[in-house]
Amino acid sequence: MSTVLDHSPAETLRSTMAAVRVSISWFGTRKSLTVEQKAEAAEPFGAEAKFLSAGKKLLDTAHPAFKKVTAVRGKVIAYWKSLSLPYPEGGVRLIRQDRIDDFAAKLGEFQEELAEAVEALDRHYSELKATARRRLGTLYNSSDYPASLVGLFSIEYEFPSIDPPAYLEQLNPELYEEQCRRVQSRFDEAVRMAEEAFTAELAKLISHLTERLSGTEDGKQKIFRDSAVENLTEFFQRFRQLNVRSSEQLDNLVADAQRVIRGVEPQALRDNAGLRQHVATEMSRVGSVLDGMLVDRPRRNILRRPK
Repeated sequence: MSTVLDHSPAETLRSTMAAVRVSISWFGTRKSLTVEQKAEAAEPFGAEAKFLSAGKKLLDTAHPAFKKVTAVRGKVIAYWKSLSLPYPEGGVRLIRQDRIDDFAAKLGEFQEELAEAVEALDRHYSELKATARRRLGTLYNSSDYPASLVGLFSIEYEFPSIDPPAYLEQLNPELYEEQCRRVQSRFDEAVRMAEEAFTAELAKLISHLTERLSGTEDGKQKIFRDSAVENLTEFFQRFRQLNVRSSEQLDNLVADAQRVIRGVEPQALRDNAGLRQHVATEMSRVGSVLDGMLVDRPRRNILRRPK
């Protein structure tokens, strides 16, 4: 006869998730002015250079080729966050262990896309430097510019261990136990962070939807885009995949919101005033409870802290 263990949310998180760190290296397109340049800039204002903060923009980041490079970074960050939960360590998030292969494959695609975008940008590099020379005037300095932009943009990822090293148990059992407690505390905090992130995101999505459904501009119904409903649907899917059942209240509110818009098409909300009002009313009810949870959060956090 098998025994079913009742894991806490933190234990569930620890047993089913892996840590993933994404590191982004980017060519800096801004540079501070030299002391002499700041002094020259301050002179017309009768100001002291040491009280000024001034810099120059090396390249036009609004150039289409540069925007394509920047777009890759945005897609990487959005994908990483959509597939993971926050963790109380800088640059680290938690991903489901059964999604590691998918994540690695997708990041590989992004790396290839970035390499291609940077190569395309490099073909415009001479043009960008010529524009900078014209716009910067005497502030232009050729030594600020590397010979090529290839290799100066990168996206890397790794799966760092966040557990105490096994050898420490033999070398110093007391320190090992201390580190185990520290890791456990971090997973407890990760659960809280995930609950808070889900609550805040759902509250924001519901607030936007109800504002679009019930608000008016110049006596006319506000413009309602399909994304107002689609973003909620995406949230429900992500919540189902990443939720560790840490808050029964949040689970119930998510279920309530999902029931309200289940089967509701965006066009139907535009065409049917009664349906629009019903959805707005029900979503406002859910949203008000979520807002209350967010307001109460600081107090509950203080109460949970160990003495």
